Amino acid sequence: MYRPILAIFLALISLGCSVGAQTSDSKPSPYRSGADYSREARGLSVLVMKGDKVVFEEYHNGHDAASPWMLASGTKSFSGVILAAAIEDGLIKGFDEKVSDTITEWKSDPQRASVKLRELLTLTSGIDRGTIGRPPTYSAAVKTPMNYRPGEKFEYGPVPFQVFGEVMRRKLLPKNESVMDYLERRILSPIGLKAARWAMQEGQPNLPSGAFLTSREWVKFGRFLKDGGNWNGKQIVRKKLLDELVVGSKANPNYGLTYRLSRAYDGEASVAEDGGRPVSYTHLTLPTSS
Repeated sequence: MYRPILAIFLALISLGCSVGAQTSDSKPSPYRSGADYSREARGLSVLVMKGDKVVFEEYHNGHDAASPWMLASGTKSFSGVILAAAIEDGLIKGFDEKVSDTITEWKSDPQRASVKLRELLTLTSGIDRGTIGRPPTYSAAVKTPMNYRPGEKFEYGPVPFQVFGEVMRRKLLPKNESVMDYLERRILSPIGLKAARWAMQEGQPNLPSGAFLTSREWVKFGRFLKDGGNWNGKQIVRKKLLDELVVGSKANPNYGLTYRLSRAYDGEASVAEDGGRPVSYTHLTLPTSS
C-alpha cells in the first residue's frame, strides 16, 4: 500500500513570471537554494509546510500572498479526490466502474463500453487526449474518438477529465447539484479552501486546468492529502480511498489517478505524451513510500 507524504511543491513556472521574497527567519534557510532556483526559473512562489505550520514562504516579481494564479494542470489533482469522495458517498460503485454505466451511449461501441473510471483518470483509457490548454466541453468530450485499446497507452491531455466531469454531472443531476457545487460542499468548504476563480463551460467546472488559487489556499489541499484525508481531526475522505490515487498503471507506473508519482521505475512504460503537455506546467506530485 502506498501513502502520500509531503505533497506540495509550488513551482508555478509559466508565462514569464517569477518570485518576491517574504521570510520571517533571519537564519540561512534550508529551502534557500530551492527558492533561488525557482526565482531564476521564473517561478511565482515557494511555500513549504512542516506539519500544520508554514516554515518557508517567498514571492517575487510582483506576486504576493494575496495574488491568485492559474493552477493549470494542478487543477487535475481535484478530480481524483472527487472520484474518491463519490465512491465513499455511494454515487459510484468503485474505481473500476465502467464509464458506460453512466454515459450509456458508449455501450454501443465495444471499446468505449469497456473503459473504466480508473483508466479514465490514469489517462490510459485510449480516448484521444485532446489539445493542452483547450479542453472541450463535457458534451463534446464524450464524443471524442478512441485511439487505443483501454489500458494500452498513457496519453496526457484534458479530454479524459472532461469525460469524467460528464460522468459526475449525470450522477449529480438527480440531486440537482452541479459538479462545482459537489466539489465545494464535499472537499473545498470542509478544509476552508477558497478558489479565487474557476473557469467554467456549460455551467460546469473545467477539470483539467480551470482553478485559480493563491499559494496559501493551494497548500491546504496538499496538507489535506498529506494527512490522508483528515482535516483538523475530521476525516473528510477515507484514507483507504485516497491511497488508490497513488497507484500507477501498467502503461505508466509514475502516474496514478490524476497524480504524478515520485517513484523510481526501471521498467518500460508505454507512454505517449510527447506533444501532449507543455514544457512549463503546474501539477501536484505525490511522493510515495511502501
